[in-house]
Amino acid sequence: MSNALKKAVFNWSGGKDSAFALWKILNQKEYSVETLLTSVNQKFNRISMHGVRRALLEEQARLVGFPLDLVLIPEEPSMSDYDNLMAGKLTTLKNSGIDYSIYGDIFLEDLKKYREQRLNEVGMKAVFPIWKMDTREVVTQFIDLGFKAVVVSANARLLDKSFAGRVIDYDFLHDLPDEVDPCGENGEFHSFVFDGPIFNKPVDFKTGETILKEYKTSDKWDSAFWYCDLVAKT
Repeated sequence: MSNALKKAVFNWSGGKDSAFALWKILNQKEYSVETLLTSVNQKFNRISMHGVRRALLEEQARLVGFPLDLVLIPEEPSMSDYDNLMAGKLTTLKNSGIDYSIYGDIFLEDLKKYREQRLNEVGMKAVFPIWKMDTREVVTQFIDLGFKAVVVSANARLLDKSFAGRVIDYDFLHDLPDEVDPCGENGEFHSFVFDGPIFNKPVDFKTGETILKEYKTSDKWDSAFWYCDLVAKT
């Protein structure tokens, strides 16, 4: 029986759940991560939703030690636009011999089903290494392992401006309102990981301006976010 590792693509957001899930996968020694896959807004050259600059994403991937594969997304893509772009990228990866796609999702059932359905359409299988873990356990393990992350976006309905740009530590967890998930799994906040056990050395950056960006949507939950800009040090 072959002991060869299963070839996989890792869906990399640059945030803490991705980093923790990657650490788990690497320690399980079942999958060979061939590349990191990230969707980037083509107009702004930033990670979709997180707002992190592409240059910092590329430096992050370099210091983690994996190739980075990008899906370039239009400024305001429809769901079908996104699905088609992602399907094209996944088909290319599948044709290169990669059969598995790894995600850092924790408990959103609809998202899990969506990912599994889309992967099934291209003949790939989904892997969720931290699925159904308690989110407080995830973030406390993340901190205790020595990972370091900074909050790059925060839902303005739940979190004030001061949370954007904060490092995720025990003080941060203490200050979170009770209705906010400790991992931000419902989209309450997003982060950028800059150091930890999977890094060769820390990402060198500085925090820039924090701005409020409002979106035209009927969903009040996701209508406004605080974004803290991160800038690579030169």
